[in-house]
Amino acid sequence: MPQNAMTKEVKSIRTRLGNPFKDKNYSLAIHSSMQGLKDEWEAAAPKDNIFLQSTYLQLLENNAPEGMRFCYLIFYKNGDPIGVADCQILHFKVDQSLKEEEEQKQNTPCFFSTFGRYIKGFVSSKVEFNTLVCGNLLLTGEHSAYFEAAKVNHNKSLELLDEAMMMTQQKLEKDGLNVSVFLVKEFYEENKNKPVTLKDKSYNEFTIQPNMVFDLRSNWKTFEDYLGDMTSKYRVRAKRARKKGVDIVRVPFDAEKIQQNLNRIYDLYLSIADKSGFNAVTLNKNYFLALKQELKDDFNMVGYYINDELVAFYTTIKNGHELEAHFLGFDRNFNPSHQVYLNILYDIVNIGIENQVEKIVFARTALEIKSSVGAVAHDMYCYVRHRNSFSNRFINPLL
Repeated sequence: MPQNAMTKEVKSIRTRLGNPFKDKNYSLAIHSSMQGLKDEWEAAAPKDNIFLQSTYLQLLENNAPEGMRFCYLIFYKNGDPIGVADCQILHFKVDQSLKEEEEQKQNTPCFFSTFGRYIKGFVSSKVEFNTLVCGNLLLTGEHSAYFEAAKVNHNKSLELLDEAMMMTQQKLEKDGLNVSVFLVKEFYEENKNKPVTLKDKSYNEFTIQPNMVFDLRSNWKTFEDYLGDMTSKYRVRAKRARKKGVDIVRVPFDAEKIQQNLNRIYDLYLSIADKSGFNAVTLNKNYFLALKQELKDDFNMVGYYINDELVAFYTTIKNGHELEAHFLGFDRNFNPSHQVYLNILYDIVNIGIENQVEKIVFARTALEIKSSVGAVAHDMYCYVRHRNSFSNRFINPLL
């Protein structure tokens, strides 16, 4: 969009919204779709975070998890774009997202454990609400909002974000959607200990499983360099896993290969997703294909074949100097004999070394095995608030 056209559009947005912030120097545009928004969004979005850029957001919107809706917020100061926030709206029913392994039920037969599970099940079955999420439920990391630091400081950005969440809720209500809960995800430890946080805005702070992040050393030019820096215990483990996985045939998938194997890929993904202890969303079947079609070489999928059968896959997304270990799937029957999951982790490390990234984001779950390849746990903090001040008091016990 030409600059004069963009300025004209900004002015029309400001007039329409009537400078809604308390500080009249700032204004907000709320969009329900990324369609036709690219130039305006990119003027304020970060250039170094692929997950807050219009290409990724558009493909996710086009291939959304079931029941997910979207809001895109653009912040302005005196008519100039200074920041963005990516929001998702999801109907959240706790007992559909919480899962308990059958094995765990069998191993805790005592009265108190059984009673505790009953109480948890009873409470979770009653917890149901529409949630406005600032952030992306498909990702782990700081991908919720961005403000240009030279134009707005930390305290002001939180003030704007807090007000914007309320204004978005009001707009959704006018559109017939009642939102009860606000969730802002997520912040690293160093960014949640600022002088002003969302706790000062009546949000409840909580943390769940940490983000497993692997910092790569600059002297690692090959996978052998990485192995050479391991202690003997972990080097032996890595070589054992490689030996067990010797029959795995690794095949890079282009868009055509993904399309050909779409049903099998999705079944393998579900075999892992359905076993997770907590799963807020289930991916759209076409999500992986869209990633390859739109992100090109920044997205990679590798299939694992054993005896000509596709038994596993993993995906990565290159995000600037980071490599995101995205979704994966595998047939659990092959894991003990071929150490499929551990080989996936080592292969992702190898990709990171080949691409000379600074770090690999392995995300949550499987903390112990991820730490064995070198990843370190980083606590991530989320913030939640109920729109009703009385109900908000009960958020922490519920969490």
